[in-house]
Order: sequence, then C-alpha cells, then structure tokens
Amino acid sequence: AARRVAIIGAGASGLCALKCCLDEGLEPTCFERSKDIGGLWRFEEHPEDGRASIYRSVIINTSKEMMCFSDFPIPEDFPNYMHNSKIMEYFRMYAQHFDLLRHIRFGTSVCRVSKRPDFASSGQWEVVTESQGKQEAAVFDAVLVCSGHHTDAHLPLSSFPGLEKFEGWYLHSRDYKSPQPFLGKQVVVIGIGNSGIDIAVELSHTAKQVFLSTRRGSWVLHRVADSGYPFDFSYISRFTQLLQDLLPPNISSFFLERQLNARFDHTLYGLKPKHRVLHQHPTVNDDLPNRIISGRVQVKPNIQEFTETSAIFEDGTREDVDAVVFATGYSFSFPFLEGCVKVVENQIPLYKFMFPPDLEKPTLAFIGLIQPLGAIMPISELQCRWATRVFKGPCTAPPCHPYPRCPRIKPSLPAHRYVKSQRHTIQVDYIPYMDELACQLGVKPNLLTLFLTDPKLAVEVAFGPCTPYQYRLRGPGAW
Repeated sequence: AARRVAIIGAGASGLCALKCCLDEGLEPTCFERSKDIGGLWRFEEHPEDGRASIYRSVIINTSKEMMCFSDFPIPEDFPNYMHNSKIMEYFRMYAQHFDLLRHIRFGTSVCRVSKRPDFASSGQWEVVTESQGKQEAAVFDAVLVCSGHHTDAHLPLSSFPGLEKFEGWYLHSRDYKSPQPFLGKQVVVIGIGNSGIDIAVELSHTAKQVFLSTRRGSWVLHRVADSGYPFDFSYISRFTQLLQDLLPPNISSFFLERQLNARFDHTLYGLKPKHRVLHQHPTVNDDLPNRIISGRVQVKPNIQEFTETSAIFEDGTREDVDAVVFATGYSFSFPFLEGCVKVVENQIPLYKFMFPPDLEKPTLAFIGLIQPLGAIMPISELQCRWATRVFKGPCTAPPCHPYPRCPRIKPSLPAHRYVKSQRHTIQVDYIPYMDELACQLGVKPNLLTLFLTDPKLAVEVAFGPCTPYQYRLRGPGAW
C-alpha cells in the first residue's frame, strides 16, 4: 500500500508538497484550516487568528522566472513582479493542472501530531484534526509541516514606554489592509523591513505625514536593476555567487553598497545602517527615496517613549501622532507538535532547516521554514522533492538517512554574518542552500558535463540567472 503523508497547510509549500507526494507514489492528505488555498498570499479583509495576512496592494519582491515552481513556468503574459491576486491565479492554475484540490480537506485544523507507540520501528504519527467541532484521529506514515513562519504577529509593546497612555490607535502590520482609515492622520510606522517600508510609502499618499522609525536603518534594494531587468534575475547567478565566495564579505558588500548609493545616498537619506548590505535580509522598494525627498516620509530613530498624543524619539524630537503601525515581524510556533520540536527565541534546531535531528525515523519534515536571499517557492519545492524521496525509501539519493548521528546541526550559512535580529534566525543564501538540497537529491547541475555536452546551456547555467529550472536538468524528476 502507498505510504500515507499528512501535509499541514495549503499555501505555496503545501501545494508543492502535494505535487511531490503524488510524483513519488505517496498518498497525501492536506489539512487546511481556512476555506481556500494560497496561505499568506490570499488577501482577506478579516483574516482568522493565527493565519498570515497581507494588505491589499502587496506585490511580491521576487520576479516570476526566479519564483516559479520548476515544472510549471508562470505564463508569459504575467508581469515580472506579480500582485498578490496574480500569485493566487498562478497557484490555482498549478493546483488545477496537477489535480491537487481533491487531496485537500478545507476547514480542518490540526490539533495534535504525536508519535505512535511503535514509532522507533514504524516511524508513524497519529494526527488529530478538528472540523466543524468534531475531532478525528488518523495514522500517517509521515508528516510535512507547511504552515510557514508568518503566523504569530510579533508585537513588542513592552519596549515602548508610555504606549498604554497613548490616546491614538495602534496595530500590527498584519492588520493593516489599506490606507483609507489613515486619511489626514499623522502616522508612525515602526520597523524598516519590507512591510514597514511598503506601508510607509503607501500611507504617504493618504496620511497627513508619515514617520518611519528605525533602530538601525537599512540598505534598500530596488526591483528594477540595470537595463530594466528584475534585480534578482540580474544578480542571483552562479558566477556572482562564486565571486561572493572568493571575495571577503566586506569587499562584496562594498561593490553592492556603491551601486545602491549611486541610486541614492543612504547617508543623505538617513537610512544608512552600521551593518553591511550582505549582513541583512534584503529590503526592497523602488519608491521610498521619492517619498523621502518630497517630505511625505520622514525617517526617524527609535521611539524613546509615547505620551498621550505624541511620540518622543531617541534624538529628542517630538511629533504629534494619531496612529502607530508596528511592522515588527512575526514569530513562529508549532503548538500541535507535542514536544517533538522546541522553538526558542524564533530558532529551531533542524538539519538543513528541515529534519528534527533526534527522531529515530526521518518521517517528519518542515517545508518553507526558511528566509532565503531569494524566492521561497523553489526552495520549498526542492525541500519537498528531497523529503518525499526520504519518506518513500529506500531513497536513491545519498544519504539514505537524512542526517548524521551527531549533536551538532550543520548550518547552511555562517549565522554570525547577519545582524542579530528575530528576522535572521532562519536566514540562508539562496544558491548555496539550493545546491545543498540538490546534492542530497542528486539534481545539482554538473557544469563540467554540460560544458562538454551542451556548451551553450552550460554558459547560461553558469552566468545566467539561477532559475528553478536548473534543478530539472538531471537526476530524479529531470525534464
């Protein structure tokens, strides 16, 4: 009989998990607590608790050729950077093409995932779910956790003295939907990640004044790079990665910072951080310098305290404020996994960011629990391709056991390179991590063989953008 796999969540990672299970002849059942697919990318005016949520205008920061699933290219007529509605359209096309919806149980939440008594020999799990107030239990041979890391809004209210007496209103970026409620208001946006900058820019067209408060500043990348090509399409290549590996990090950072400052001087605009550009997760926005130079967005330091009607910043300035948007990120947790994994300070010990290292059998994997310097969808897909082959067993791609018996977990990236921050605990470089997974699976492109057999393709693979299609050139699942 086919091995049964439980998949938790029907977002981007859950959909490709279904597809990969079917490819390997496994029998998947996907549990989705909401009524539809799409996860983070499905806009909802009033999202349910514990579900990731975006605002109406969100456009993705990765371009279509770099973010698509490797065996299902995004249509030619779709824009390079897609609005969330277009991303949903693509997901629906993918689900329909591979007939995935019949394997999804909507309106079903996972209450508990626990080892069976004979787990050491069987590797099986008992999964308890709830739908319409009724609970039921079922046994599965493996579990894929695809619930992502944008579920619990991180709201550090205790870090802002006086907020309890502030008479305006405040909200987390998760609850921000559109700029209309802020018409004519003075608004502070706290946080300079992608959501913080996007929301500040959007509000600046509606609000009376927007203040962008940041503790450490940020390097701001732009979607449109040289000659009008998408930034990731131009810079995420094997050749660029080789240069980055050969050069000291400070030299690589110097060249990229020089290019970013040529567009606008980060010091002049009050944005230059103490850290180098390669020490942070990319912040991407094309419009911020225009809004700053026109005075619609004012960059401010961290907030020292709130009064009833104003915010006092660490440089001593005071501004009247009507509303505060906390763009302070998310934390993740897995309450349904009874003691199998522990999340401490937004960190979780997983081999290759996937497998808990102390399970007797490798039958539990986390998909998409990662923050790449690139697109998440191809990473989730490659993780699923590897995990499902491990589940199917005996896997043909080495090693058959996905992790060595050692107490230390090999990180995919030197953690010390990144600024200490909640958003950097699951950070990886795109190509090195994809290649690590590809080596486990046996699908990493062999440049030497390509140069001998197809020199033109070899040049594209080495010097062109590192698209997901590169991981379909050889090995299991090759085109």
